[in-house]
Amino acid sequence: MIGLSGFLSADFTKVADIVTDSKTGLQWQDNNETNSTTHTWQDAIDHCEALGLDGHDDWRLPNINELQSLVDKSKSNSAVKGDTFEYVRSSFYWSSTTVLGYEDNAWGVDFSNGGDDWGNKSHSPYVRCVRAGQ
Repeated sequence: MIGLSGFLSADFTKVADIVTDSKTGLQWQDNNETNSTTHTWQDAIDHCEALGLDGHDDWRLPNINELQSLVDKSKSNSAVKGDTFEYVRSSFYWSSTTVLGYEDNAWGVDFSNGGDDWGNKSHSPYVRCVRAGQ
């Protein structure tokens, strides 16, 4: 397992407040705001769309598959792949994906254990914005 976790972290690099995933090409917000600010679901979408970070203004709330791409289920108390992310709360983070048949709810990931779950859109979990990158 030690060799595998080292391999997983090799996919991520961080420059300033952005972590880039070389496998997906996605770039992730990684600053103090990602583990200190909470939003309702619509506010999370609006927040990401308004975010200007390191000269980029094309941020958005990730869908559930993108958010799950950060998970290493063999880890707990921060089930994020590798050790590149500096700002991770072991808590629930929103995705942009609405729960089919339950329009008042959206999917998210609990980074304490890597599990996905859904919550009411009026709740205020954490937010990590994403962009398509290069």
